[in-house]
Amino acid sequence: MQAVQFDRFGPPEVLGVRSAPEPHAGPGQVRIAVRASGVAPVDLALRAGTSPSRDSLPLPHIPGVDAAGVVDEVGEGAEGCAPGDEVFGVVDAARLGGASAQFAVLAFWAAKPAALSWEEAGAAGTGVETATRALDVLGVRDGTDPTLLIDGATGGVGSIVVQLAVARGARVVATGRPGSEEFLTGLGATPVPYGPGLAERVRALGVARVDLALDVAGAGSLGELVALTGGPGSVVTLADFTGPGAGVRLSTGRIGGQPDGRHGLAVAAALAEKGLFHVPVQAVFPAVRAADAHAAAATGPRRGKTVLDLTALAPGAPR
Repeated sequence: MQAVQFDRFGPPEVLGVRSAPEPHAGPGQVRIAVRASGVAPVDLALRAGTSPSRDSLPLPHIPGVDAAGVVDEVGEGAEGCAPGDEVFGVVDAARLGGASAQFAVLAFWAAKPAALSWEEAGAAGTGVETATRALDVLGVRDGTDPTLLIDGATGGVGSIVVQLAVARGARVVATGRPGSEEFLTGLGATPVPYGPGLAERVRALGVARVDLALDVAGAGSLGELVALTGGPGSVVTLADFTGPGAGVRLSTGRIGGQPDGRHGLAVAAALAEKGLFHVPVQAVFPAVRAADAHAAAATGPRRGKTVLDLTALAPGAPR
């Protein structure tokens, strides 16, 4: 098969489309003919060699943890789908090979809703599961009606967290760069500029209280988030590894282990069918421009996901 891959760590230019062995579905897995794959932060770190997994990563490596496509192999014990089904989900890239290829094996998945394009579905997996896990850890659920502050809400994960939190009944206050107000309002949030002095700007909105806070950006705001919520137990961070030292919970997940939030994909799909969820896509690149996609995903301002279109790698497609 053809796949985007790199055989050494480095800048985006180390990426190229080359031949690679086909993966096959094992027990409890499905293989898909990939239509689209999102470019996630973990993909950038693996390619650059800055990931903790660097020393254990075999080269060449196919990046990509998120994918959507058509099932063409069903492993033993994988239930609820059949060849020809359209699905989206997550690849265990370190063990099963990455998603930016002609074929990929999904570790977990859900039926792709018709309401999501291939590009949206291909970029959704880890963002949905990360968001779902964080909201579960915070205790945001129907009937609690909290005010939730999300710091760093315009990127691929933040824009998904906003929508899933709103769907659970939260009032969301979300930070972003100046100029992102319309984007955040469209997601269902009350926008506020990010950066120092956040507490004063939130109070100026007339928000009486902030019950919970989620740090997506990892930009050093934990002290202000703790002050706004009244204590570190009401704050969760996805990106600041100093948080636990201050009593702030750090939400992490490990594909292939038993992370919380595996129910997220099906919930997001159902919300999409009701018109209550979409995946903001900032840019789409063909596979042959994978280097440009990685470069774009690493620069700001971010408003959603960067996606690779893999359809040109399909058997018989013109190259």
